[in-house]
Amino acid sequence: MATSTTNALAGEERSGPPAKTPGDGRGRRSALLHRLDLRGAPYAFVAPFFVVFAAFSFYPLVYTAWISLHHVELATLNSMQWVAFDNYVELFKDSRFWNALQNTITIGVISTVPQLLMALGMAHLLNYRMRASLFFRVASLVPYATSVGAAALVFTMLFERDFGMINWVLSWFGVHPLDWEADKWPAQVAISSMVIWRWTGYNALLYLAAMQAIPAERYEAASIDGASRWKQFTHVTVPGIRSTIVFTIVLSTIGATQLFGEPLIFGQGPNGVTGGADNQYQTLGLLLYEEGWKNYRMGRAATVAWAMFLLLILVFAVQRLIRRLRPRTP
Repeated sequence: MATSTTNALAGEERSGPPAKTPGDGRGRRSALLHRLDLRGAPYAFVAPFFVVFAAFSFYPLVYTAWISLHHVELATLNSMQWVAFDNYVELFKDSRFWNALQNTITIGVISTVPQLLMALGMAHLLNYRMRASLFFRVASLVPYATSVGAAALVFTMLFERDFGMINWVLSWFGVHPLDWEADKWPAQVAISSMVIWRWTGYNALLYLAAMQAIPAERYEAASIDGASRWKQFTHVTVPGIRSTIVFTIVLSTIGATQLFGEPLIFGQGPNGVTGGADNQYQTLGLLLYEEGWKNYRMGRAATVAWAMFLLLILVFAVQRLIRRLRPRTP
């Protein structure tokens, strides 16, 4: 008691919470609201994207699935007849679907594997200090900036049977003129060459950007350890851009599944829709177009579209499973 009285007479502050002033409540509320604004800002920024996604992606996806369960004609889209999964059963019994699926896979492999390997090598060369490197980087984007229609028309002329430049060059080596459009494998090679020409430079620039983000200290350490240029490339460069490589593989897989413009123009007329007289290069994209806009069966076209979507999901699921089962190096 005496101590408390002495402290009070000495002017020392009493222990305990300070006295509340009228403005303290408003200050705390404003500080709390400020913190909530900072935490909610990212969500407020991202929310419009998901609204746009729901409007332009999620809704068409669900509506396409709904149409695939009906018999719908192109001329009478408002008149639907419920058929449940009959469209899927008929599609899986259709030999054209399996032929288009096989063509899509083969063209995708023929075009994707060389394309990404060439892009990786091109990016590795561009990563060195070269004269006129800016010119080469811009030039590598020219095919990507070229219209698909214009590029496909030029390649169609190059692969023409009688007067095409490709057959003219092959004749120097004693090769007889190939009918690139009529035969299955030559047609698929020709279409794959269009895809390779158009997308190699774009992927090379993606790899180049990833390579330039690798710290120079890694190359210096590898050089001190006696690693050659090739070992630096395989042990430093490739692991350093692994995520970019996976990203380009995903993009190339999606593009190969949706391949449409190149084979359509390569057919030079009605054969473009059917992928040749014998469907020798008809892809799933062409089959979708044939069912919906040539045969006027929108229900079947929607079924093909969902089969393409499910195929992508299956590919990515298998890829994830392989990554999980692959033994991890310590």
